[in-house]
Amino acid sequence: MVGPIGRQGSSSTARAAQIPTLNELFNDDDGLESMSGSRTPSLSDVPEESLTPPVTVPSPNLHSPYLHATHQATASTSTFNASVSIPGTPRMSTGPRKPSNLRPNGDRPPPRSTSDSVVGISNGSTSLKKRASSPGHGSSRDGKTIKGREQKIRNIPRLPRSDDIDPAPATNMYWSKAPVHGALPMRNMRAHSVTLVESLAWLFGGCDDKGCWKDVYCFDTETMQWSHPEMVGEVPPPCRAHTATLVQHKIVVFGGGQGPVYYNDTYILDTVARRWIHPTFDHVPPAPRRAHTAVLYNSKIWIFGGGNGLQALNDVWTLDVGVSIDKMRWEQVETTGKPPKPRGYHTANLVGSVMVVIGGSDGKECFSDVWCLNLETLVWTQISLQVSHRRLSHTATQVGSYLFIVGGHDGSSYTNELLLYNLAVSLQYEPRQISGKAPSPRGYHVTLIADSRLFVFGGFNGHDVYDDVHILDLAGAAYLPQVMSFSIDV
Repeated sequence: MVGPIGRQGSSSTARAAQIPTLNELFNDDDGLESMSGSRTPSLSDVPEESLTPPVTVPSPNLHSPYLHATHQATASTSTFNASVSIPGTPRMSTGPRKPSNLRPNGDRPPPRSTSDSVVGISNGSTSLKKRASSPGHGSSRDGKTIKGREQKIRNIPRLPRSDDIDPAPATNMYWSKAPVHGALPMRNMRAHSVTLVESLAWLFGGCDDKGCWKDVYCFDTETMQWSHPEMVGEVPPPCRAHTATLVQHKIVVFGGGQGPVYYNDTYILDTVARRWIHPTFDHVPPAPRRAHTAVLYNSKIWIFGGGNGLQALNDVWTLDVGVSIDKMRWEQVETTGKPPKPRGYHTANLVGSVMVVIGGSDGKECFSDVWCLNLETLVWTQISLQVSHRRLSHTATQVGSYLFIVGGHDGSSYTNELLLYNLAVSLQYEPRQISGKAPSPRGYHVTLIADSRLFVFGGFNGHDVYDDVHILDLAGAAYLPQVMSFSIDV
């Protein structure tokens, strides 16, 4: 248990020794003051001490900015088939998911990272990869200014020098820094979302030392090229700490915020038409929040936890995305069993029909616990751990029968440690040897897996916000992603 603490000075020793108070966990200044060295950097965004209720922006026509990852990660999660059993329930095998009412035009297959779909949004006819990854398209063209804004362009990949790189042992996973090029993002990335659609990673929102952003950038995981596509429609205001869930070729963004403003709006980004859609609901949505998590199961997006500016949350909501947009509906879910403590900046991964929740914080302590929610029986179960690791603002990405947990804050300092959590056999952490130069310690980054490579985007170390991309090559452990079916006994 980490005791309550007050605001601290700029001493790096003090900053590494404690985690922030409730108001600092979901602070109202997006950590900008902390980056200037005047106070301890915030670790997440759960509750605030202020008695002023959080500001809610109910109307899409208001001009004040708003909106708000893990791991994948949302975010940042690659889900594989699995069968899962919970005490008191029969073992369940994952079969074909509920058919969707939406199918793309022509013979275009749905993106490989999901089998659920949402209907009611028309598909464009232009190839996503051709439009978004072409070096000469949109912001990646040779022009120096776009809509009055200077654009960073890198024409050639910045390749590492051979004398700076140690050879990778054949049996080890290997860290390296990606040699990116193209129309690089104009700012560093913290508490953003990155969602993989085919080979393109779509980055949205986040913040740096200047504020929050609403830009969309694309990163081609095959060519390491950034591009800046032009978007149309009702673009969301700037935001951070939102969730972005892939539903076929559309990205559903919920919640987030900036400064003292917290949001409960839903936006949908059609990555083929490059159009934003802002659906409205005639019923009560979840309370405004950020630092929550989202998973997709049975044509529903499942939201858990987060913070609303006054307190951390542990409620569960679903959004039905298996119907047309005008029929989508939020519904609060009643669960049984002892639930996890309220928290934000945890991770949630879907494994079969079970949502696995790891870590997080309520502003008073940094959690090390692991929980499972069976989405069929709606029963919470806590996993008993032999060795535990406190984490918040980390990411957890599923690679076969393991969760790869990268970085985060352990209650004392930021870390760059990679933890492997075994989902299939022991439900415990396992040591694994890694080669290469790991990313510097950080939290609030995003991770995703593409073609046996784990990508890490951006992050924050308590003082600096990063814009880099790192890769963990899994070729030395190629068998890991190939585990497609397994069972969990808890």
